[in-house]
Amino acid sequence: MDGVGGGGDVSVASASVFHNYPLISSFVAFALAQSIKIFTYWYKERQWDLKQLISSGGMPSSHSATVSALAVSIGFQDGFGGSEFACALILACIVMHDAFGVRLHAGLQAEVLNQIVVELPETHPLADTRPLCEILGHTPSQVATGGILGFFTALIAHLLIKARILEENNLLIAPIGSFVR
Repeated sequence: MDGVGGGGDVSVASASVFHNYPLISSFVAFALAQSIKIFTYWYKERQWDLKQLISSGGMPSSHSATVSALAVSIGFQDGFGGSEFACALILACIVMHDAFGVRLHAGLQAEVLNQIVVELPETHPLADTRPLCEILGHTPSQVATGGILGFFTALIAHLLIKARILEENNLLIAPIGSFVR
C-alpha cells in the first residue's frame, strides 16, 4: 500500500490533516461548546465545575456544534449542492435528533431508576447499586444553540480562510488585511 489515500507520501497526507478546514472547524466548535458549558453551568449553579469540559449533556450541545460545523464547512468548501454536504447534513440531523430524543429520554429513565434504587430497603440486593448517569441528552434549546454555534464557527473559519487567500493574491484591501494578520 502506498500510504494514506494511495498518494505514496505519508508526510504530505499527514500534513494535510492540519489544513483540513471541515475537520478543524468541527474540533474548534466542539472545544468552544465544551468550554462554554463551564460558564453556563456556573450561571445556573453558581459554582465552577471543570468537569463540564468532559461532560455529556448541558448547554450548548457539543455534539450539535461539532456536526453542524462539519456540515456547514463541507458546504462552504465543496458546495451546498454536492453529495458530501448531503451526507454531512443527514448525519448532523440524525446526531442532533438523537441528542434530544433518545439520549434525553435515557437520562430521564436513569433519574427514575436511581430514585427507585434509593427507596429500596437496605437488604435488597440492588440497594448498593451505583447510580446511573442522569445527564445524557439535551433539551431542544441546547441542541439548537449547539447547532447555531457550529454554524457560526464554520462561517467565521470560512471567512478567515477566504480573507487569507485574497491577501495572498494581493486582492485584499489594506484595513481588512491588517485585521486578519
